[in-house]
Amino acid sequence: MEPAPTRIRPDRLDPRYYSVERLPPEVAALGSAPDTLAPGSPAKVGVLDLGFAVRGGRTELVERYQKSPLQIIRPLWTDPAMPGMTYVCLMATGGGVAQADRYRMDFRCGPGTQVHLTTQAATKVFRMEHDYASQRVHLTADEGAYVEYLPDPLIPFRGSRFHQRTEVTVAPGATVVLGDTVTSGRLAMGERHDYRVLAADLRISRPDGTLLAVDTLRLSAGRDRAGVLGPAVFAGHDHVSSLFAVTDRAPADEVADALHEAVAGHGVTYGVSVLPRECGAWLRLLDDSPVRVAAAHTAAWAAVHRLLTGCPAPAVRKP
Repeated sequence: MEPAPTRIRPDRLDPRYYSVERLPPEVAALGSAPDTLAPGSPAKVGVLDLGFAVRGGRTELVERYQKSPLQIIRPLWTDPAMPGMTYVCLMATGGGVAQADRYRMDFRCGPGTQVHLTTQAATKVFRMEHDYASQRVHLTADEGAYVEYLPDPLIPFRGSRFHQRTEVTVAPGATVVLGDTVTSGRLAMGERHDYRVLAADLRISRPDGTLLAVDTLRLSAGRDRAGVLGPAVFAGHDHVSSLFAVTDRAPADEVADALHEAVAGHGVTYGVSVLPRECGAWLRLLDDSPVRVAAAHTAAWAAVHRLLTGCPAPAVRKP
């Protein structure tokens, strides 16, 4: 029997590791030397590298590297219907994302693993006067894995500049349920689309590089907010939320029907579509109420969870 291949451990403090390659022009144009701590300084680089594998009939966290301000709360196994599924809560000790911050998170989910990833609270992107902040997310699901990545909403403060790149690799036979919510700002403070730039790139592919789906977000508010209030973006609403389900456990049209039926009665504006190559389905919804958005998004996740696992979705408790 041949030995298992040894994973080459990256230099996680190398700027090429935690910095985003191919920045959008809107973000790259803002690069500058801040008058506070520079990129790469202590507490400005947050790294999470987590590896999961099946051990003793349940999914265990078998590899972990964390560098503050990013860290995790210890894994939990709290779902009686799926006792082998591990629940991991991600957190940032700094309270929010500041200028010149560079974050990277890697989640490697081995064959047959069952993993639920979420955040302790909403991600707050603070006001910035120099440079920008970025976050890279890499999620890999091997054959037979079932992975849910459902972070809490992203809240961009007035003057914030942020770019996130999420790369998801889904092996044939694996399932990934991926969600996100973006607000228009600190609504309680009267901030609506007062950020400078908010850019996000999502890329979902197979291990051989076959592209399954791409979702691109470019929001440049400034004085002219027309570009972010149009029908293809926020459509005049305060919240936009998405849910992607990449799977071959059920036909794509069945996944789409489950999403549609789950959200239909929540009073939000939404659309559902089958993903390219019939690899799953996705949902996007809009509304002014964070309560309705959260309820509709949770209902959509619960419906997909039940369809794909045969088990009811648990109530996820956060510390």
